[in-house]
Amino acid sequence: MYSSLPADAPLIREPLHAPVAHLVRGGVVEGVHYGSVVVLGPDGEVRFRLGDIEAACYPRSALKPVQAVAMVRAGLPLDGGLLSLAAASHSGEERHLAGVRRILELAGLTEDDLRNVPDLPFDPVVRDTWVREGRPPSRLAQNCSGKHAAMLYTARLNGWSLDDYLDPAHPLQQAIAEIVEDLTGQRVATVTVDGCGAPLFAVSLHGLARAAARITTAASGTPEARVADAMREHAELASGSGRDVAALMRAVPGLLAKDGFEGVQVAALPDGRAVAVKIADGAGRARVPVAAGALARAGVDPSSLAEFGGEVLLGGGRPVGEVRPVPALSSVPAPARV
Repeated sequence: MYSSLPADAPLIREPLHAPVAHLVRGGVVEGVHYGSVVVLGPDGEVRFRLGDIEAACYPRSALKPVQAVAMVRAGLPLDGGLLSLAAASHSGEERHLAGVRRILELAGLTEDDLRNVPDLPFDPVVRDTWVREGRPPSRLAQNCSGKHAAMLYTARLNGWSLDDYLDPAHPLQQAIAEIVEDLTGQRVATVTVDGCGAPLFAVSLHGLARAAARITTAASGTPEARVADAMREHAELASGSGRDVAALMRAVPGLLAKDGFEGVQVAALPDGRAVAVKIADGAGRARVPVAAGALARAGVDPSSLAEFGGEVLLGGGRPVGEVRPVPALSSVPAPARV
């Protein structure tokens, strides 16, 4: 199982990625997506791997459930939909904006206190409407605003300074770094800045999967369980209407899933089975079918994953191919006899 002491930091090196998905058109492999995949069993042991699961990588927003756990441990009193928003990469729908405003209101703050970058809504339909209405980019609409509002709320509750809450040396970020190491089971390799302006911690893909498993197997009422319950029960607040990560949580009972930019996906089940995926070129079209293949490898019923099989490729307006996981992921082994 899991050690109580973090292991050494993963090595910073060029990852030794392997083919994880094929772009197949007319029966010919037209393109190959490289990446890495890890599948953990209920005992925390690696049951399947492809590529390089031990090199340092940036989990991007797939780390948000861990950051949310850290904030709850530091006293953040949110639950339900608002806690899901604290771990969200939201689509910028009105319900997301209203929820972030509510978190700020609870903290006695406003949008002006946020330090994330102004942006347009993430969802393309919502973004197009926003542009047609002449609305400019805003910090509230940026997909990480829930996390930033929760960070501010946590800082205020602890009496920490607000203007510099994104500084890696700030007590809030130090507390988050400590929990990242606790849940991943390894030291952070390095710290940089994420797209939203928050500190970004480099861990291994193996460590990311381990953290997700630690969250989903935690006892009821713990900060970990509160975050997992909130995200599963309010999947659309953690992402958005029509988003694949919300659909995945609806399709697989008990699944906690979180995506991240640059082709990262993590998912875990209540019994500790967990998967983590990194697509080397950051392609979202490969992330989804590879994650589905990894979940099937973890023992999830493939029929519940059918809608995540891969993007259909068109030729002249008709289907002529698809993006599919490599055979090692698409061929699920028969269960062991006991």
